[in-house]
Amino acid sequence: MAALFLLLCPAAADTERSAPDVVIAKRPVKIAQLVGETDHERKVPTANRTWSRYKLAGTDLGVSFRHKGRTYLLFGDTIGPPGGDAFAWTTDDNPEDGLDLTFLDDGNGTYRPLTIPGISQRDFEVPMEGTSVGGRMYVYHTTNHSETVPMGRSVVAVSEDDGKSFRYLYDLSHQHFINVSVVEVKAQDWKGVPQRRGDGLFLFGSGPYRESEVRLAYQPARQIETASSLRYFTGLDRAGRPVWSGDEAEARPLFALPDVKAGGIGELSVSYNRFLRKWLLLYNSGQPRGILLRTADRPWGPWSEAQVLFEPWQDGGYGHFLHVNWEFRKLDEAHDPGRENEWGGEYGPYQLEHLARGRQGETTIYFTLSTWNPYTVVLMKATLRRQAAPSR
Repeated sequence: MAALFLLLCPAAADTERSAPDVVIAKRPVKIAQLVGETDHERKVPTANRTWSRYKLAGTDLGVSFRHKGRTYLLFGDTIGPPGGDAFAWTTDDNPEDGLDLTFLDDGNGTYRPLTIPGISQRDFEVPMEGTSVGGRMYVYHTTNHSETVPMGRSVVAVSEDDGKSFRYLYDLSHQHFINVSVVEVKAQDWKGVPQRRGDGLFLFGSGPYRESEVRLAYQPARQIETASSLRYFTGLDRAGRPVWSGDEAEARPLFALPDVKAGGIGELSVSYNRFLRKWLLLYNSGQPRGILLRTADRPWGPWSEAQVLFEPWQDGGYGHFLHVNWEFRKLDEAHDPGRENEWGGEYGPYQLEHLARGRQGETTIYFTLSTWNPYTVVLMKATLRRQAAPSR
């Protein structure tokens, strides 16, 4: 009965934060603007020239996942004749000069939005993650936007024709997993997951938009089409083992935030970096301002204290590829037409996990970053170094 009691009554979630043992060896730099016709900062044509090729003027996000040897990127709230959310793929494995993108289109030179029948896909209702299981493509999508709730629900949809059409499967969350980041793993590599062997999915989630902490769930990959197969991390037992529940309401934060209202999490991206042998979490924050980095040895933590990976003034954002409001000071001409007096801002730091490069103890990571004004997506890179010898 004692063992059963420990499983049913776990200790509090491990929110103790560790000092970072990963340092930022090289600050983030912009590689390229991925969408739009002209690079707003450099005033040269973009490599992808998305207006002349696809009638795509602007968009945000750029969440990546792998499917059948291609890297797919999901964009949100796209500006162009069809509206909706654009969807692209690439086989380019050299991000040092950008990424060559091919957008799904209508055959007549206009991008074709990703459509999930049965849900609303208006502004703020966007695709925010994807994965591939058994030759099928799965997309996680937010919906139920209102004046008071930016994103009220998330759903899972499946495509059996490589993204040409999708079918709604189930509601993922109304609570703690509205925005999610999904990492594919082998269950046998992570002792403590509710599966002995085989492919699995870790889901890292945030709830109320930019007013949330991060929570963790696990799902056997072969059961991705069954919502009841999800298990939520509720803490550690007295032996330090993770405890899981089928009830999302019991999911506990992976770490505490000093001020959830001012510095809460919305968009987030998690990866496992094989060079550092660390989990990497990126998210945008209002307090402290910027793109923050946390690391951990295990997905349930303990997670490190946050480091500011990208600060928009110090790291060459404002006055370059992030527009500075002209009422404050005229520092750039990177704005969209008619938006001279509107600030740009950084958000949506989505890692391209499989493109990370490096050697033992050091890595260069690549991630997309949305800029708001101009309304576009840029590709960034940064180099991280582990201070201690890798251990598992």
